[in-house]
This record gives sequence, C-alpha cells and structure tokens, in this order.
Amino acid sequence: MPRFDRYLLAQLTVLFGFFALVLVSVYWVNRGVSLFNDIIGDGQSALVFLEFAALTLPNVIRLVLPIAAFAATVYVVNRLTNESEMVVMQALGCSPWRLARPVALFGLLVAIPICILTHFLVPASRAQLDLRQAEISRDFTARFLSAGQFLHPASGITVFIREIARSGELKQIYLSDATDPATRVTYTANRAFLVQSEDGPKLVMIDGMAQWLREEDRRLSTATFDDFAYDISGLIGSARIRRPSLDEMSTRDLLFPSPELIEASGKPLALFLYEGHARTAQALLAVAGALIGYGALMAGGFSRFGLGRQIGLAIALLIAVNFLSNSAAGVAQSDAALWPVTYAPPLIGIALGLGLIWLSAMRRRRPRPPRERAA
Repeated sequence: MPRFDRYLLAQLTVLFGFFALVLVSVYWVNRGVSLFNDIIGDGQSALVFLEFAALTLPNVIRLVLPIAAFAATVYVVNRLTNESEMVVMQALGCSPWRLARPVALFGLLVAIPICILTHFLVPASRAQLDLRQAEISRDFTARFLSAGQFLHPASGITVFIREIARSGELKQIYLSDATDPATRVTYTANRAFLVQSEDGPKLVMIDGMAQWLREEDRRLSTATFDDFAYDISGLIGSARIRRPSLDEMSTRDLLFPSPELIEASGKPLALFLYEGHARTAQALLAVAGALIGYGALMAGGFSRFGLGRQIGLAIALLIAVNFLSNSAAGVAQSDAALWPVTYAPPLIGIALGLGLIWLSAMRRRRPRPPRERAA
C-alpha cells in the first residue's frame, strides 16, 4: 500500500475509534438511565443492571458504527483539505478516484465488524437478554412483593405482606382480587408460599379466609380454608407462551425459515426475509457513509472560507439515505418478493458517493480558458 494510502487510512481509523467511543458512550448512557429505572425499580441488584447493560452494548455499537465512519471521513477530509494536503496530492497528479481508494477500503473495513455484530453478536445478546428477562419475570418476590407495602402488580390486584422470611415464607398476607367487576374476592392468610407447577407459579396460602363481595346486592360471603392455591401466572406473565423473536434468530433461519418457525413466530415471511437481508444492508451503510462524506467534500474543492456547505450537503445526503432506508423497510415488509428493496438505500448511497467523486474528477479535468494576452 502506498505511503499516502497508509497515512490516510491511519487518520480515518484513529478518528473512527474516537467518534465510535463518544457515540457509544452517549447512546449507552442514555439507554442505561431508562434501564436503571426499570431494573432497580423492580427490586433487582446492581449486578443485574450491569448484566443487562452489557447485553445491550452490541446493539448500541451496531447502530453507531456507520455514523462514526461518516463522521470520521468528513472530519479527516476536511482537515486535510484545510491543511492543503489534499491540494498537494492533486497537484502531484492524484485524481479524486485515486484518493478515494483508502476511503473505500476504510468503509469496507468498518463493514466487517458490523456484519459480525448483526449476524452473530447481536442475535446472541438479544437471545440471552430475553432469557434473563423471562427468568426475572418469574421472580415474583423480587418484582412484586415487598414487606410492609401495599403493591398493585396488576390492574385490580392489591397485595400486602407483613414479613418475608429468608426461607421465602410469606407471613400475614393480604390479597384483594377485583378483576371481576361483579365480585371482589379478598384472601387473608397467616402463611403463604410460592411454588412452581406445570401450569405456572402458584401462591399457596395456609390457614386463611376468603371473602366474596357481590357488587350487585353488596352481599358478603366468607369461607375459611386450611390451604388454598391462587394462580399468579397471569400477574407475572410466565404462563404465557413467548413467541420466538426475529431479533434473536440466526440469519440462516431468517433467510430460509421453515413453515413451523413461521407459524410459531406469528410473523409473515416478508418480515423474516427483510430482517435477514437488513443485517447485511446495514453493513453497506458504512461504505455509503464514507463515500458520501468524501465525495461531497471533494466536489467542493479548496476554499479559504472552509467547506461548510459541502459538510452540510454530506449530512443532508446521509439523512436522506436513512429516510429512504425507513421507507424501503415498509415496502420490503409488505411483500416477500420485494426483499431486494432492502439493499436499495445503501446502494443508492454508494451511487451518490461515486457520483460526487465523478463530478469532482470532471471539474478538475475541465480545461481552463486561455489567458488574454497583454496588450
């Protein structure tokens, strides 16, 4: 690799690492604030929060890498132009196509880790995250029960527990079930235990009383019991069958799904194909962003007033490509035969970058008008 190519590629790589670190930190902290409220607010420990935050990190990196590649390209090309390094290379006979070679290579190098993230790391982290969320949702004591407080784990349900022993025994429990508008049922018991069964978790109350209040005539009926099992699976959602998520499936399963998998997920084939091809299309966005950033700045040429308008053009084109990506997603998800539309936004972005480079090359090849001879 020529020396200038190595120099430009090194500059792009260093700035890419800087912008990626900044963007990941900002996005991750923003995501972590809401995650902290959800996890800690549900009674989980700080270690669970750190585990969940680490599992969301691959998806955060996947989102910011194309933006970091674009920002690094714009910054480096703008700095080299202002310091006349690009002007010197062009004066030595290097065309914009020749100078674009390390930029294109840089975009391809960024696309490789994005492919690894989208095809392997992100699905694996999503699967583990869903698994841990399911485990925590089954932890009724940690999520809903707290001694000495009236809690409302679901609409119409009120729970009060005087004490929770270390063994898991619940002492002096009060449970009011007003989910049925016609009848309110209240359970009180001296002791209770949480047990797992084939149908889901049960709350087994011992030595207690049940009271039924009919709202129509305000008639109260009571009954005592030695032990009574109350189904709490509806409160924590553990009895509900969780459909497989497309985010956690492998790319092979998305591109070649079996009829059983489609039926189990409840999603159409078009959504499978779009999700599988979108993982590769997102990696191509890094190449498109690098070429758009380079082409827009090179098309403006050298100016003592800076390249503010060219930078604005590059940002506008990148935003347009992202808007086009959202539109293409809706089209591709509407019909399974339209999955090639998924690749349209990054390919259009690459074409825009190449078009700007071609425009820059044509402007430099244009012959200058001959100078008028002095009289």
